[in-house]
Amino acid sequence: MKRKIYSLIVAFTMVFATSCDLDLLDSPNEVTASTADPSWVLNNVQLAYAGMFEGISNTGAQITRILSQPNVNYQNAYNATALNGVWNTSYATILSDIQFIENELNTPERSIPRHVAMAKVFKAMVLMHLVDHLGDVPYSKALNPADFAPTVDSAADVYKVALDELVAARAAFALPTASLPTDLYYNNNVTRWQRLVNTLELKYYLNTKLVNSGSAARIAALVAEDNLLKDGDDFVFRYGTSQTNPDSRAPKFGQYGGGGGAYQSTFYMFHLTEAKGFDDPRVRYYLYRQQTKNPTDPDKLRCLGEIAPGHYLAGGFPFCLPDFSPTGRGYWGRDHLNNEGIPPDGFERTMYGLYPAGGRFDDNSASPVNSPLLGAGGAGLQPIMLSAYVDFMVAEAIQTLGVPGDAKARVASGIRKHMNFVRSFSTASSQGAIVTAFQPNNIFNSLVDAYIAAVNTEWDAAPANRKMNLIAREYWLSLFGNGVESYNLHRRTGQPDKMQPALAVDPGLFPRSFLYPTDFVVTNKNAPPQKANLGQRVFWDTNPEGNGWIN
Repeated sequence: MKRKIYSLIVAFTMVFATSCDLDLLDSPNEVTASTADPSWVLNNVQLAYAGMFEGISNTGAQITRILSQPNVNYQNAYNATALNGVWNTSYATILSDIQFIENELNTPERSIPRHVAMAKVFKAMVLMHLVDHLGDVPYSKALNPADFAPTVDSAADVYKVALDELVAARAAFALPTASLPTDLYYNNNVTRWQRLVNTLELKYYLNTKLVNSGSAARIAALVAEDNLLKDGDDFVFRYGTSQTNPDSRAPKFGQYGGGGGAYQSTFYMFHLTEAKGFDDPRVRYYLYRQQTKNPTDPDKLRCLGEIAPGHYLAGGFPFCLPDFSPTGRGYWGRDHLNNEGIPPDGFERTMYGLYPAGGRFDDNSASPVNSPLLGAGGAGLQPIMLSAYVDFMVAEAIQTLGVPGDAKARVASGIRKHMNFVRSFSTASSQGAIVTAFQPNNIFNSLVDAYIAAVNTEWDAAPANRKMNLIAREYWLSLFGNGVESYNLHRRTGQPDKMQPALAVDPGLFPRSFLYPTDFVVTNKNAPPQKANLGQRVFWDTNPEGNGWIN
């Protein structure tokens, strides 16, 4: 027995002595600069950004009537918990990982300029999103691990940091390197990254046009340089079809199989199907009808048995259905700020279609989306910044800032580019044969030509003070899947105007920015006082206060 005890003591002593050669502060489970693969860290940034974009995009889409908002008023819809997820993903994941790449992984011994360049682009986008939605936010002290209570920086200063990051990214992309990251967006095409940087700079100057006297000149220079996003340069995140381990499908495809999910917007569907007297060529790609006739049962669509609110009747707004007539074609969603209970309509109401959700093309089949194997199986995308958007932004700059150019031609170009992008994505998907069988190329092209001709005619007839509304409306109709840009557009210009109001007469103040997240104000002693209301404008929004401007 004594011999056994002695042997155990010797063995334990040897283990202890050996462990003394290790740094006991280094956890074997913790990623350090010496163990981290820069590409893996950057992959996490790329994936986290796509997820964050989905969240804030849906928020903006609901506010701007691209999707239905399922609450009775704005205060209920956007309380102080609304952006907790965006806040935490931005700071704890994306910006933290980017700082790790820049400060720890990029060294003289291991130079990774391409990783750094991409990281700076994502950093710029995240900082702009934070300012656009919240105003003043932490930056200068935000990522200091020794400071658990960072103060906020002015929104204008943080926005300027975003611009500086774009300038630095442009320089970093020009550096030669053999160390290439796994690029989930552009597959290491530097030309496309450079064009994206220029386009994000265009967005910066357009957003700040009301507070920046140099915006017009810089936008004119960017347009003259002609190195903005072009056909084929679209900045999108593409999803797969794997259902598990991990689920790689587009989040919007979650409606397929179980039914339910987000309601489509009655007002947006009205503009896609009824407002012009003919269908938008994209409606069969955006949306899938599970029924091709309007519902008739008030137990499934309560508004069928109701009279439109007085302010709807007075303003001539569509109510309940885009076409409230016996010949209505089954475009079934909800009005703005409708918090009614959900009836058993999950396999009857209108769902996301092929673009961008990766669902079904609407070929009048009118069958329920009761299987996760339907359509493109979730192989959709996030349309973060498209070449078509460039034309609409430039058209706005021409119309409102006097930048040289032809706004009418830019609008027509933006429409055509976007319709062709939607079509190309769809025909290249697993549903391509279904799409082309139902709608051959010549038919689609003729529909696009007719649509643009009608918009051109409307442009020619519109007075000067209504042309910006036309630009904004056509941009808005091209922003299905991107509520980030529709929210900025609406606050920046007040257009498109005459938006469908809430069902309630007084829904509260339209969100010109959001309340600070509870995860910030509750845990940070240096957080500023919570905003008094949702009507607080961000620094670049100097348009009139209150719901008289936008609602």
